[in-house]
Amino acid sequence: MEAEAEVTARIWKRDVDAAAFLAKHDTTLPGLLDVRLEEFGPDFARASMPVDARHVQPFGILHGGGSVVLAETIGSYCSLLCTEEGQHCVGVEVSASHLAPVLAGDRVEALCRPLRLGRKLHVWHIELRRGDGQLSCVVRLTTAVQAAR
Repeated sequence: MEAEAEVTARIWKRDVDAAAFLAKHDTTLPGLLDVRLEEFGPDFARASMPVDARHVQPFGILHGGGSVVLAETIGSYCSLLCTEEGQHCVGVEVSASHLAPVLAGDRVEALCRPLRLGRKLHVWHIELRRGDGQLSCVVRLTTAVQAAR
């Protein structure tokens, strides 16, 4: 019965391909910031990013924009994986609340879950935690589902 519930709760319509993700983003912002896909469950995904000189603001803590890059990257990829072939997703709104600093030398992990998977809009809840497990940022991402051009 538990295995059956897991199968029915699976949200992904496409296969996860971490190698293809890395290759596609190698020279784009997620690749330059070393965003990594870590885990995909039946209804969630995890990604991570180091916090080093590329990611910090002048006070040595993770730049808020870095948090948003990590969250929007995993949320947008999840959104794509929840669509049929011939569709793609684009971000239409992102909101981030920064709750605790992440220091240089740490690693931040994002946990992404859907709040709504509609035909035209997806809404994602993404929690970022620093290495000690403390919640550092909460993000809500809305993506629009469109026909691929």
